[in-house]
Amino acid sequence: MKIAEAVFAGSSTRISQKPKRKLPEFAFIGRSNVGKSSLINSLCGNRKLAMTSSTPGKTKVVNHFLINDSWYLVDLPGYGYARMGQKGRDELAAVIRDYITGSQEMVLLFVLIDARHDIGRIDIDFLSELGEHGIPFALIMTKCDKLGPNALLAQVERDREILLQEWEELPPVFCSSSQTHQGREEILNYIGRLLETI
Repeated sequence: MKIAEAVFAGSSTRISQKPKRKLPEFAFIGRSNVGKSSLINSLCGNRKLAMTSSTPGKTKVVNHFLINDSWYLVDLPGYGYARMGQKGRDELAAVIRDYITGSQEMVLLFVLIDARHDIGRIDIDFLSELGEHGIPFALIMTKCDKLGPNALLAQVERDREILLQEWEELPPVFCSSSQTHQGREEILNYIGRLLETI
């Protein structure tokens, strides 16, 4: 699948504020500074679509982008930003939870994991919460260009072993890089296949 058009469709902090037009939604989330906005820009072929920053915690609202006038790509706030006060973290968690548990249009949640490190406890806890709520998700390993092929393979396998201690079956896993656009076609084709089933 190709993205021919990507248009900002609105920001919200509650489900009731979402764009009124009901279309399938594919949402992206991950720990702060995991490279989420850069990946979204890579997928859409537009470096200025989603706001990127070297400072974690910049995305504080749910951003909808209308793709090909037929579905939404949803940019969610990052989780686990330690330098934010407890009140701020609680508010962000409420925004995230309201969307992922309340959006009836969300087809799939892509959870981004930094390929340079072992999957963290905070990520595992978040995935467990998704499982408890029956929310469908897939994993995207980001910054895969920072590792050599053998190191990347070893890291993916190590993360698989960690996850299999908690899960009987693993979701789809994609390796990506916003610098080299690795994984872009695979992720978009996967979205395309899911859209065909709706």
